[in-house]
Amino acid sequence: MAYGETPSQTVGPYFAYGLTAGQYGYDFTDIVTPTVAGPDAKGEHIRITGTVFDGENNPVNDAMIEIWQADADGVYSEKPIDVADTGFRGLGRCGTGTDANNRFWFDTIKPGVVEDAKAPFVNVIVFMRGMLVHAFTRFYFDDEAELNAQDAVLQSVPAERRNSLVAKRIETPTGIEYQIDIHMQGDAETVFFDV
Repeated sequence: MAYGETPSQTVGPYFAYGLTAGQYGYDFTDIVTPTVAGPDAKGEHIRITGTVFDGENNPVNDAMIEIWQADADGVYSEKPIDVADTGFRGLGRCGTGTDANNRFWFDTIKPGVVEDAKAPFVNVIVFMRGMLVHAFTRFYFDDEAELNAQDAVLQSVPAERRNSLVAKRIETPTGIEYQIDIHMQGDAETVFFDV
């Protein structure tokens, strides 16, 4: 008996319909959205934005970015889908396909420091066409320089590459925004982790 390739063995994308349906105009509600924290969530409310660039420095219009983070107290949500009690999900997903500039964005709160780390960070997974295995990285915050200097994971990255993991704080009329781009290849390639 012969079996065909599974989706994980074949270049996608398969995620537009099932994972970021609203981003691509499908008529049903996404289970996970770019809204990680509602207005009642405890902590400093922020927006994280960026663009995914390919090896030729072109914006990628069909990537999917997923984040997972701790709350303002440095604790991960036990039930990321259920936000009724705290207004904080801890998990977000955003496709780059419908934004005019192919950006991703997450409305969230700035995370606290988790128990085994020294600086606040957001875990990031990049899904994209042409990638058989997704890529893992982190976002740190540029206004946490003292804590960043103590974080073992960030300090394990060569000094000249660390800035690819550090989001820049920008004060906008609508609130605090942290901007960070993801470069899949090239001179400005983002540091990815083998996990």
